Amino acid sequence: MSILEGRPNAALQAALPKPLYNDKAGVRNGKNVLIVLMPVAIKRVYEPASRSDGARVLVDRLWPRGLAKATASIDEWLRNLAPSHKLRRWFHARPEHWQTFRRKYLKELAHAEAEDSLLQLYKLARKKKRLTLLFASKNETHNNAVVLKELLDGMRKPPTGTGPGAIHAMRRREAAVRRR
Repeated sequence: MSILEGRPNAALQAALPKPLYNDKAGVRNGKNVLIVLMPVAIKRVYEPASRSDGARVLVDRLWPRGLAKATASIDEWLRNLAPSHKLRRWFHARPEHWQTFRRKYLKELAHAEAEDSLLQLYKLARKKKRLTLLFASKNETHNNAVVLKELLDGMRKPPTGTGPGAIHAMRRREAAVRRR
């Protein structure tokens, strides 16, 4: 079961950030709660590292061209968080379809292959004061690091049909089909 699907166990639930996309995110047990967001930055991997970067995480599937691993200043390389080769090539040929790419990429993140890397990214975001997602793309506004930043910032919902409410709805539908 993926992190973005169903109910994660207690260890996973403790590592995941609380969702900020619903209208009751700032209210717990009838009391207002201050929500502090983890600063997440995005940066091209070719830009020089700075002290303010915090943990530097490369989120591309392929190692960037012309960059030596010894001089890259990368703390983690989470290959499984990158879009699939097929999706990456599709988007490269159709950059005007940004919204479609985002939707397909979020669905890929819901698969089991990305679960461990996504959990590792959430843990890094909670543990470090600052997290910088690194990418190699020349397009600085439309790439997978932007989608991951929005996911970490709580601005973007997980894909429709993958949350705890979806599991309940799916079970209700299955029960209705069995009763027929």
